[in-house]
Amino acid sequence: MRPAPIILISGTEGFLADRALRLLRDTLKAEDPALEVNDLEADGYVPGELLTLASPSLFNDPRLIRVSNVEKLTDAFLTETLSYLENPADDTYLVLRHNGGVRGKKLLDAIRGGLGGGIEIVCAELKKDSDKLDFAAAEFSDAGRRVTASALRALVSAFSDDLAELASACQQLLEDSSEEITEVTVEKYYSGRVETNAFRVADTAIAGRHGEALVLLRHALASGADPVPMVAAFASKLRTMAKLSGIRGSSMQLAQQLGLAPWQVDRAKRDLQGWSDAGLGRSIEFVAETDAQVKGAGRDPVFALERMIGVISRRGEV
Repeated sequence: MRPAPIILISGTEGFLADRALRLLRDTLKAEDPALEVNDLEADGYVPGELLTLASPSLFNDPRLIRVSNVEKLTDAFLTETLSYLENPADDTYLVLRHNGGVRGKKLLDAIRGGLGGGIEIVCAELKKDSDKLDFAAAEFSDAGRRVTASALRALVSAFSDDLAELASACQQLLEDSSEEITEVTVEKYYSGRVETNAFRVADTAIAGRHGEALVLLRHALASGADPVPMVAAFASKLRTMAKLSGIRGSSMQLAQQLGLAPWQVDRAKRDLQGWSDAGLGRSIEFVAETDAQVKGAGRDPVFALERMIGVISRRGEV
């Protein structure tokens, strides 16, 4: 990722696309803190919006215009953006997020052909384990940290179904581990995730599937999962839900406002369906109580976990 007048971010891997957007914004902000950031949705485009946002400001501050849902673009957006590419505004960075498909091909071809001095960042889904191993290795390499091949294999095995969770696990290890990261380190934090991970248990309980969540919990514990990270997964999910509860806006706007990635915003919005604010508050309090129980305040951590899952599966309702 590097600044350019036009940047096309294409592909189906939302996590990589979100990271590319965040990196661009942070780079431009570092160059000029006065950067103006605006968001557009190509599927709900109002004619004239792009030209209005790209028009020179009073103090000639640089502008970042982020456009989502380009794969669903309107005819007006297509026409005006093609025209804009002929003469992009100075000190303006137009980022187009296209999630895949054939719609908007004329616009994509124009950018790929060099119109407007644009570049393309391809965020394709990483399907092969070898690609995920390379991704995880790069996370540690970029941070200047050593990690063994067996640790990388263990991480990819545990988080192969979700690139965002794999990246989050790498970041957690980077923050909490000061020495070389080995398979033992990974096992300490994420034992049991190869078969059943804590976030899967949390997702199932939050969705209200009590019986299934209990089965997943018992399987995870039987596989060696530690109760403390299990509770931490629930706490992380509920905290994000609480941040999103009762507020409105596009995923990009809310992500910027709350310090989250857009994919986290989308996931939390889905998780909040069927929840009340009161139930969410009670669940968060109960998770805090369970955290104390599994850290020594109680005599039966497994019972505390099962009780917590019961409360959350009822969405905190008494």
